[in-house]
Amino acid sequence: LVPLLDTMSGFDPRDSTSLETCDGTPNAAGRVQAAFDAAQAGFQAVGERPLTGLRIGVPREFFNEGLSAEVGAAVESALQVFESLGAVRVDVSLPRTRLAIPAYYVIAPAEASSNLSRYDGVRYGHRAAEYTDLADMTSRSRSEGFGDEVRRRILVGTYVLSHGYYDAYYLQAQRVRRMIAEDFQRALVGDCDVIMGPVTPAVARRIGDNRQDPIADWLGDVYTLGVSLAGLPGMSIPCGFGGESGRLPIGLQIIGRYFDEGRLLALADRYQQATDWHQRIPGHA
Repeated sequence: LVPLLDTMSGFDPRDSTSLETCDGTPNAAGRVQAAFDAAQAGFQAVGERPLTGLRIGVPREFFNEGLSAEVGAAVESALQVFESLGAVRVDVSLPRTRLAIPAYYVIAPAEASSNLSRYDGVRYGHRAAEYTDLADMTSRSRSEGFGDEVRRRILVGTYVLSHGYYDAYYLQAQRVRRMIAEDFQRALVGDCDVIMGPVTPAVARRIGDNRQDPIADWLGDVYTLGVSLAGLPGMSIPCGFGGESGRLPIGLQIIGRYFDEGRLLALADRYQQATDWHQRIPGHA
């Protein structure tokens, strides 16, 4: 996993979305592996409590009335494991957590609408077998090639980018995005080294158990969307099971500073050495 991520995260001068490090130097291949190895060496040097000195920020906004009791209990148990390894829990605040959902579901559909406009059946993507003219071909190709959620996002994105709504929706969402990133930076720079919390407010659904309620699905992203908007590295690791059967997985989210993927992987590795959740199979817990 680490070598694969290392290769993917290296700086690419031909990719306009590829980042350089915070000091302006190229994001060279080998950085993640080096950070992972350094973190592991630091943990081993401490001994029986390898995470001594690590400050784990726990956002109070992640543990409100919207969080199910079983998810909260599983995440609490995971945090206690980290504390037993020497880490210290720190209470932090991410006051704009709830704003991540509306901000993301303006920005992401807008980007989807713009990026997917090339799939018109002429240059890219699927082309319908039967059509009457160019407009009909484009309409049929997109209807056949895109699923419901993709079409939904294209429609929302086209709307928020349209004349008269761009300033009211898209630009406002970008301002909220900047404020959310500032909240994370304030916590990670001043209060803690990493942030941990639940991945979703409820346990995972069964495969094939789809709800015809996209809004409810979007609300389930409340704890993860802020991380994406802020551009921070984050990962999910299994930390328990729940649901009516007690066999549906629950995840622990670990969020780090910019370019701190190596330490996140090392922390996840330490947790897996102390627990066996990663070895259990949903349905057989």
